[in-house]
Amino acid sequence: MSNSKKLAQAGILIAVGVVCSTFSIPIGAAKVFPVQHFINVLAGVTLGPFYGVSMAFVTSLLRVMIGTGSLLAFPGSMCGAFLCGTLYKHTEKTSLAFLGEIVGTGIIGALLAYPVASIVMGREAALFGFIVPFGISSVAGAGISLVFITALKKTGLQIIGGIK
Repeated sequence: MSNSKKLAQAGILIAVGVVCSTFSIPIGAAKVFPVQHFINVLAGVTLGPFYGVSMAFVTSLLRVMIGTGSLLAFPGSMCGAFLCGTLYKHTEKTSLAFLGEIVGTGIIGALLAYPVASIVMGREAALFGFIVPFGISSVAGAGISLVFITALKKTGLQIIGGIK
């Protein structure tokens, strides 16, 4: 696929991520915001890790600029997109892309959010305090993307990047 097609698809995913960033699903006492995780897996599977991380960065930047996101979106989304895209690139298994998003965002990104919250944002935070909320949100969004990608595979429909 040409770089211009990848850039166009990344732009569409960025737009979806920004526009739908306030969409939430109530799960118990928590609100889950699954859209970023959904598009991270789509980008990782169809565009690869470089475009996935770039898309996650721009989406986070735009959300912070318009006030619908915080600085905590950067480490979570970028780690998730990178690990998801890298695992899919090397294995072509959607299930590993799903797990990459969960581990990348839910664990690695959550741990990296601690210094961002405590040092950069000046908030009190616990080292492992972001793992549960990031993990729940990433499982929900990655799960939705897994269902979506599986449906695309079964129907034979192709999106720009192609799903193997």
